[in-house]
Amino acid sequence: MIFVDTGAWFAAFVPNDADHAMADAWLETNTDLLVTIDYVIDELLTLMKIRGEFQRALRLGADLFAEEIAHVVWVLPDDIQQAWDTFRRYHDKGWSFTDCVSRVVIDIRHY
Repeated sequence: MIFVDTGAWFAAFVPNDADHAMADAWLETNTDLLVTIDYVIDELLTLMKIRGEFQRALRLGADLFAEEIAHVVWVLPDDIQQAWDTFRRYHDKGWSFTDCVSRVVIDIRHY
């Protein structure tokens, strides 16, 4: 099982990304279950829209929400509270709130 974050999804599905070839090749050969969270999908679709990839975001979003590409873990209220605690505690890190939510889901729910 492999947790996939925003940057990796973006690189794999946006051809003009500098890491696209490497990410696409890895995705094509991967046999492990991919896991992501709804917050990562939110962040990804927003990033794609901002960077002019709206049509690609629509297709990718549909595939992600249908769980055709990865298992989607839905963030729970307890996850959010723990992520808030993480966000406050590690203020010296460059982590976004979504990064903190991802960390909580990986650590607490063992993804």
